[in-house]
Amino acid sequence: MQKEACFYLGKIVSKFSFKGEVLAKLDTDEPELYENMESVFVSMRNNLVPFFIKRCRLHKSSLLRIDFEEVNSEDDADKIMGAELYLPLSSLPKLEGNAFYYHEVIGFAVHDDVHGTIGTVTGVNDTTSQALFEVEKDGKELLIPVTDEIITKVDRENKTIQVTTPEGLVDLYLG
Repeated sequence: MQKEACFYLGKIVSKFSFKGEVLAKLDTDEPELYENMESVFVSMRNNLVPFFIKRCRLHKSSLLRIDFEEVNSEDDADKIMGAELYLPLSSLPKLEGNAFYYHEVIGFAVHDDVHGTIGTVTGVNDTTSQALFEVEKDGKELLIPVTDEIITKVDRENKTIQVTTPEGLVDLYLG
C-alpha cells in the first residue's frame, strides 16, 4: 500500500502493558469511529506494514488502546513506538454538505461572491492555528481561511468551493 492511497490516522505514543499493548493518539474529532478496526498500516522504515488487531478500544476518550496480534511483549512494543498509523482512503466515512476532507478538495475551483473565480486549491496548510486553503491563480498564491463563515458551499459534483471572503483579502493577493 502506498502512502498516497492512505490517510494519517495517528501515532503510537506509549506502551500500555507488559503484554505489548500500546496507546495511539488519533488525529480525528471522532476517535470512537476507529474502535473496531481489524487492521492498520504501521509506518516502519518508510514502508507501510499491515498489522492485525486482536482488540482495540478507547482509553480516556482520546487515545486508542491497541492490542496487535504481532506485538506480544514490551520489546515488540518498543519497536513500533512513535510509529505513524495509516488507513486506506477508501475507509474514510463519506462526508456530505460543506464538510470535507482536506485531500478531497485539492484541484477544486474557488469562487468568491464578489471576485468570481479566484483560483484552484493546490493544498491545505493545517500547521497554523487556523487551517488555510492554498489557492493558486496566475502564478500567485492566495491563502483563504478554512472557516464556516467563509465557506458557503462545497460542490463535489462540479469540484467547486463557494466562498465569501472578508473585504480586502482577495485584493491583498491579486490587487
